[in-house]
Amino acid sequence: MLGRKFILLGLASCLASSLVTDALAKAPANPKPGKTQVSKVAVKPVAKKAKPGKTAKLVTPLAAVSTAKFAVATPATRLPAVVSDSGPEAQLVTIFKEIEANRLGNALQLTDALLSQHPNYRLASLIKGDLLLARRQDIQTFGAMTGAPPDKVADLRAEAIVRLRGYREKPETKNIPRYLLQMQPDQRHAIVVDTKRSRLYLYENDLSNGGRPRFVADYYVTQGKLGAEKVSEGDKKTPIGVYHVTSSVPRQKLADLYGSGAFPINYPNEWDKRQGRNGSGIWLHGTPSNTYSRPPKASEGCVVLTNQDLDIVAKSLQVGLTPVIISNSVEWLSFDDWAKERNELNKSIDAWRTDWESRDTERYMRHYSKRFKTNDQSLEQFAAQKKQVNASKEWIKVKTENLSVFRNPGKEEVVVVTFDQDYRSNNLNNLMKKRQYWLREDGKWKIIYEGSA
Repeated sequence: MLGRKFILLGLASCLASSLVTDALAKAPANPKPGKTQVSKVAVKPVAKKAKPGKTAKLVTPLAAVSTAKFAVATPATRLPAVVSDSGPEAQLVTIFKEIEANRLGNALQLTDALLSQHPNYRLASLIKGDLLLARRQDIQTFGAMTGAPPDKVADLRAEAIVRLRGYREKPETKNIPRYLLQMQPDQRHAIVVDTKRSRLYLYENDLSNGGRPRFVADYYVTQGKLGAEKVSEGDKKTPIGVYHVTSSVPRQKLADLYGSGAFPINYPNEWDKRQGRNGSGIWLHGTPSNTYSRPPKASEGCVVLTNQDLDIVAKSLQVGLTPVIISNSVEWLSFDDWAKERNELNKSIDAWRTDWESRDTERYMRHYSKRFKTNDQSLEQFAAQKKQVNASKEWIKVKTENLSVFRNPGKEEVVVVTFDQDYRSNNLNNLMKKRQYWLREDGKWKIIYEGSA
C-alpha cells in the first residue's frame, strides 16, 4: 500500500508554479497602470508525522512561486485559467493533483495509463519510479531512484514545469501575436514559437474576419541546448526572427534523430545576414523513435516537436508559404491595437507605391532609410539609378498583390513585407515577388532592404 510519507519537492514545485492559485486570486483587483502584479508565495511542502497505524499525508500549499505573464505590447491582461487540448499536460496535472492529495495509488494508475499511451515518455517513467519507490521509503526529492543522473532529472523537471505552464497559460482568444499583422490570402496558417515557454502556437488565417489570425492549438517544443538568439554556425542556439518553411523532408530520407519528418526554414534570412548572423540547417522536426519528447533545451538549434504533434502540425504547413516566427517571448495585441498597427503599415506601403508611380524620385526616396542597401547597392547608388530610370518614363503603374506583413521579434522595430509586384510603364513590364524590410526610423516606417523573395 502506498501509505508512506511522500515528499516530492520537485513535483510540488512544478505543480505550484504552473497553476492559477489562491495566492493569485488575492492579488490587488485594481493594479496601478503600467505595472504587472505578480504574486510570489514560497512553496514549502511539509509532511505531518503520522500516528501509529495511519497514513502520513502530504501537506503542500497549492501556491504560485511566480505566475508568469505573457509579455504584452499594450497594458498587461491576466491570462485566464484555461487549458490546452494538446499533449499529455492534462494528464500530468491530474497526476500531480493526486500526489498532492496523497492519493498515490490513483496517481500510479494514471501514470501507467499515460505510459500505455506513450511508452517512451521518460518524464512519466520517472514519476512512476518515484511512486513505486514510495512503497518502501520516504521520498525527499523528484527523481529519487538510485542512480538517476542529476542532469537528466533536471531536464525532466524543466519539461514538467514548462508543460504545465503551457497548459494553464494559453493565450486569450481576444489577443493576437503582434507579429502576425497580415497574412496573404493563400497562407492558410502561421506558426509562432515562444522559446521562453517552449511553446509553439498555431494560428489560422481567418479570411471570414478580414484575415485576422485565429488561435488553433499549441504544442510543447524543444529549442537549442544553449537557448535562443542564434548568431553563428554551431552555437547550439535557436534563431529569433521571421522565417518560412522552405521544403519538406520525409521520414524515409532522414536519420532517426529527426523523427517522423522535417521542415527546413530559411535561416539565415536577409535580415540575419545584415546583422552578421550565419549558420544553416534550422528545421522543425520530430523525435527519435525511442523517445517521446526531448527536454526544453536539447537540440542543436532546431525546433523539435513530438512525432505525434509534428504529424498534426505538418497538415497545416505549406512549403514556401507558411511563416514561422520565433520569439524569445511573444508579445500580444488586442484586436483594436492589431488593426491599428496593420492599417498604419498598409498606409505606408501604399504611399510608397503611389510615390513610385509619381516618378518624383525625391518623394519616392523619402520612403527609404538612411541605412538602406540592397545586396549590391548603397542608398546613394540606388537613388541615382532610380532618378535615371524615372527620367526615361512617361508613366508608371505599380500593383502590389498577395501582401503579407510580419513584425520581426527583437529590440528594433522591423517588419517583413512580401508581395507580388506588377510593374508596368511605357517601355517595360515586369512581374516579380518582392520582399522588403521596413524599419521605424525617426517615428516613421522606412525601407531598409528590398530584393526578390
